[in-house]
Amino acid sequence: MAVMTAEPSAETEIDPAAHAEAVVRRAGTSFYWAMRRLAAPRRRAMFAIYAFCREVDDIADDDGDEAGKRLRLGQWRGEIERLYGGHPRGLTARALVPAVEAFDLRKDDFQAVIAGMEMDAGNRVRIADMDELTLYCDRVACAVGRLSTPVFGLPADVGAKLAFAEGLALQLTNILRDVVEDAGRDRLYLPADVLAAHDITDTEDIEQVLAHPRLADVCDVLAGVAEIHFKTAIELAAGCDRDRVRPAMMMLQVYHRILKRLRRRGFADLHTPVALGKGAKLWVAFRYGVL
Repeated sequence: MAVMTAEPSAETEIDPAAHAEAVVRRAGTSFYWAMRRLAAPRRRAMFAIYAFCREVDDIADDDGDEAGKRLRLGQWRGEIERLYGGHPRGLTARALVPAVEAFDLRKDDFQAVIAGMEMDAGNRVRIADMDELTLYCDRVACAVGRLSTPVFGLPADVGAKLAFAEGLALQLTNILRDVVEDAGRDRLYLPADVLAAHDITDTEDIEQVLAHPRLADVCDVLAGVAEIHFKTAIELAAGCDRDRVRPAMMMLQVYHRILKRLRRRGFADLHTPVALGKGAKLWVAFRYGVL
């Protein structure tokens, strides 16, 4: 791969790596300390990947108009092209330069993440079937894993399988945890084919969907799918070098605990929030990030 150089800009006096780390710090992610444990080049690469994901996700979740959000995401598509063409402009893209160079990160995976954000950028979201749901999860979660596993130092074949299984498990858990919150933004990620199989055929009125007596059955189905992917991901991670897979294992354990709590609460009561407390997160960080 050709060596890339950052194009001069008004931001050249700001260190791109420091900018990316600041984005991670401000986000308050519980996985900051898992990333901090990585060797310096890998740590800086993960900070840069996280900063990119944070920026495009913030665009998709912005309360602005759809056209404006799509324009900004389109600008990020152009920035990724400039990154791989050797002249990135923004701080985050410039922070990605050494990561792309050192770990051979694929341009298609960055563009897939943006495509996932474009699916979220609309004023309403509906998912037609399980194939579209899998595509959405692949874009917003599995692609992030495919960018991350080379940085962790995992072999390409195992890393790709882990990224797919873990990405699906985590994103399905997010969807099940946030059904009510997403509905408030006219977003429904539960696929129409699974809803229809449970006699929920009108997805236009999202409040009626939430009130349907068989919605809990739909959520149970998706929770079962997530559990299968968690099992696969944990088995794959167990076969990897322990130190290299620590960040992935921490995320797996945090989200697996959230899914278990969701299933214990049940899906007939979607309005009672489920979260992992600070103490539980610290325990996971210690158990899987230190020991």
